[in-house]
Amino acid sequence: MGLSAEEVTLAQRSGYQGYLNRQLNYTRIDDSAVNAFVESRWPNLSQTGAQIYQVQFGTLVQQLQEATIYRAAFSKRQLYERMVEFWSDHFSIQITKVGYLKLLDDRDVIRKHALGKFRDLVNASAKSPAMLAYLDQTNSRVGRPNENYARELMELHTLGVDGGYSQQDVAELARVLTGWTLKGRGEFNFDPTGHDWGQKTVLGMTIPAGSPSLGADGVKEGEMVIDLLLARPNTARFIATKMLKWLLTAEPTEAQIATIATVYRVTKGDIKAMVRAILNDGWIGSSSMKLKRPFHFVASTLRATAPTVTTLGRANGQVTAAGQQLFYWETPDGYPDLIEYWSGNILTRWNAASSVANSNDTQMAVSVAQYVQAGTPDAAMDLINARLFGGELDAPTRNALRAYLAGGTFNETRIRETLALAFSSSSFQWY
Repeated sequence: MGLSAEEVTLAQRSGYQGYLNRQLNYTRIDDSAVNAFVESRWPNLSQTGAQIYQVQFGTLVQQLQEATIYRAAFSKRQLYERMVEFWSDHFSIQITKVGYLKLLDDRDVIRKHALGKFRDLVNASAKSPAMLAYLDQTNSRVGRPNENYARELMELHTLGVDGGYSQQDVAELARVLTGWTLKGRGEFNFDPTGHDWGQKTVLGMTIPAGSPSLGADGVKEGEMVIDLLLARPNTARFIATKMLKWLLTAEPTEAQIATIATVYRVTKGDIKAMVRAILNDGWIGSSSMKLKRPFHFVASTLRATAPTVTTLGRANGQVTAAGQQLFYWETPDGYPDLIEYWSGNILTRWNAASSVANSNDTQMAVSVAQYVQAGTPDAAMDLINARLFGGELDAPTRNALRAYLAGGTFNETRIRETLALAFSSSSFQWY
């Protein structure tokens, strides 16, 4: 999510493969300090559906958004957080439609399986009350099946839009999934009385007629079709391509797609194995740079400055102002990962950069004491280069920042302004 002096030192000491292994084995990284802060500051995130159902919607939204930013900015499990962001868009759910259920989905679906098995992730999403409510599956019953979830399960979650299925397959899958609903406050439920027990055929696989006497076992029809979708070559290619675009390059080659699709098939969708294969040191050295999305950009400014935080309302507001209000994307395809979509919001990025650099109150305080104590513009620039750019700041940008820093009184105000300019530079906006 962005550089920090601590992580740069650790990566240099560990070497590329050592650092990658550490990040993939994220459960071995002690993140107890971050978890304890999240638990104390945003307690609703760990509560049951029955408990958070009673909480005001605005409070739940604020807690989920701020905790998401905090984890991205301060967690040591950085690769895990990048994949949480990826899957949150892949299985996108608009919080305004499902309310408190989105908090359960974030915890029990996305975060639980972000670096696990794709099969477990899809199955958890398929039984997520938030997903079922968002795509109207809770209203899908025998005689009046709703096709929304069936379509997105194929188009967005597994096969891809050109994944070799027909409208008839969508209609048949919708029949298979009738009766998949929820009960209580956020629990999956299969309702045999709402299920279509007739014969169905999806992607050439025939599901024989059943009987209401099978009861809850009728859910196995849907699980069979999900396994069918997961085993299709088009799913392997679709997920491989999307992960390559997220982690490596906007235009993966056919050879790269084929390689990662093979890893998907061989490992039966092991996400860690796919990430490891994508981030091999042969490909990563020639990968193209990407423009940070607003969430990524704001998180990286926080990582670089390591502020003292009691609440992240201001940072959350900057992410929203820049166009990426977390969990508010209206359609189920998630926020775009394209420069064409994000390149026009540069003014809001500059505002966010200034806001973070000048934060100095009880909500969030960025200390610039170390830069002041450096004593000279050149020494302060060395620190800025190390902490914001990992020591890799290009000469033209460094010279421009140094000229501004030295062009006025060398004090806290001038340093904060220089930090804001550094964040606003293309060298920081891209990664």
